[in-house]
Amino acid sequence: MIAFKEAWYSGLFQSDQWGKNLAAGLVVGVVALPLAMAFAIASGVSPVQGIYTAIISGFFVSVFGGSRVQIAGPTGAFIVLLSGILFKYGLAGLQIATFMAGVILLLMSMAKLGDVIRFIPAPVIVGFTAGIGVTIWVGQWQSFFGFPAIGHTELFHEKVYLLLLSLPQTHAATLGIALLSLLLILLTPRIPYARKVPGPLWAMVAATCLQTVFSFPGVATIGSAFGGIPRGLPEFSFPIMELSDVVALIGPAFTIAMLGAIESLLSAVVADGMTGQQHDSNQELFGQGLANLICPLFGGIAATGAIARTATNIRQGGTSPLAGLVHCVILLGVVLFFAPLAANIPLAAMAAILFVVAWNMSDVRNFVRLLRVAPLADSLILLITFLLTVFADLVVAVNVGVVLAILQFMRKMVFSVDIHPISHKEIEAAVQKEMARHPELLVYTIEGPLFFGAVNAFERSLVHISKDPRYLILRLENVPFVDLTGLKMLNEVIRNLQRRGITVYLCEANPQVRRHMYRAGMFRTLGREHLWRKFSTVLAKCELEIEQSEHKEKRVADCPVVQQCLD
Repeated sequence: MIAFKEAWYSGLFQSDQWGKNLAAGLVVGVVALPLAMAFAIASGVSPVQGIYTAIISGFFVSVFGGSRVQIAGPTGAFIVLLSGILFKYGLAGLQIATFMAGVILLLMSMAKLGDVIRFIPAPVIVGFTAGIGVTIWVGQWQSFFGFPAIGHTELFHEKVYLLLLSLPQTHAATLGIALLSLLLILLTPRIPYARKVPGPLWAMVAATCLQTVFSFPGVATIGSAFGGIPRGLPEFSFPIMELSDVVALIGPAFTIAMLGAIESLLSAVVADGMTGQQHDSNQELFGQGLANLICPLFGGIAATGAIARTATNIRQGGTSPLAGLVHCVILLGVVLFFAPLAANIPLAAMAAILFVVAWNMSDVRNFVRLLRVAPLADSLILLITFLLTVFADLVVAVNVGVVLAILQFMRKMVFSVDIHPISHKEIEAAVQKEMARHPELLVYTIEGPLFFGAVNAFERSLVHISKDPRYLILRLENVPFVDLTGLKMLNEVIRNLQRRGITVYLCEANPQVRRHMYRAGMFRTLGREHLWRKFSTVLAKCELEIEQSEHKEKRVADCPVVQQCLD
């Protein structure tokens, strides 16, 4: 609710702001109507469920989200995932998975993971969005060409093969309506006066009028496929969940949550760039979590921030959550008063809309550019994520893509860790003489994060010290963070060095690293007197101990008794 409060305190709900936000909400509502129905149909549910989703999610994200101008609803990114869940687990399973995804998003918000998720690597995002675009495109061939029903298959290449075999059975009227709709979507934005009305709405209205007037036989419509859109509000229905259902759906639910989080935060970042504002990532996850928690209770499906609708809202002058609320009211009015008019909307028009959505999601130009300019590892991650999305499963693609990106990051981090002895010239001029006078004193510096991935490099650098000094000082000034494995490894290395008679001192660790050291119990091994804040202080201590030791040895050597024994 932070964005809502900020907008209120900033005066964005005052009367002088109403006009442009009302106008923006009206336009976004008109844009969202055909998209919400098209995404719902492509996901395997009724078009009214898409409208319900847009209304409910739009309200909760506008009120409780972290962006002032975010517009939420069903999106193309969910089509492949939701249709797969629906086929495998049924509508009840889809509701349970969406509900669980809402819970996961709320937990992500509480754990402050918003700032992390928004930085999912670009190859993973581009890979699975391009794969989703291809899958959506192929999935709409049946409605676009008017093919008869084909058997369900989960394998992409088998589906393409069956569709190609169906090409001779193309329905001419359906194809004609689809091509007309596609032309209207592509051309109306280039016509001066027509561009004021969204292209998808032009296509939907024109196709509906054409089918209403001529009643082409064999053309599938919302009325013939779904029985039309019922007038009225959705009924509350809590899904019955058993433990076995929760266990089986935890993977799909997590994927819905991750996909929703990524797309909503990406949309919020785009909105920030257009408005100059700064969203709250964790609050945005909270709003998205509430939306996905409530939507399945009223017949909705998974929702997230919609980049295209959010951008439209901003371009039309939307500055506050009021525009998002008006968009909800417009859609609610359609359900309450104009639902019967939707019965003659051809599915071919919806398919044409999704063709354009699929092309935009694929972003072929950016896909090819990344393959050409990105490093080899990133290009491979991009291709693997894309191919897995198309030929395997979105859940597998996202998980594998993220894991590969993490492994690639870890590899880079491992090689970024550097442990080396420092020469006299690398340290402060004030202590260079002291270092030169005491060859039994060795100083190492650690640069980079001390985490589990750097264990081997660290052990090799410290354990294989060529000579055994009397004192070893480890400078930790350039260690940004440590983890438990890194501390355990450091503890073991220090133990080995102590067994060799080497006194180890640590210095210049930042407060966070020191705190983790205390919690890990390192000083039971090292001793509290062996951790210092300043390098110069510990160096002076070592120098004093060396001088005292030398003085003691000299006194012992000058003792008459010792001299007599030597003689």
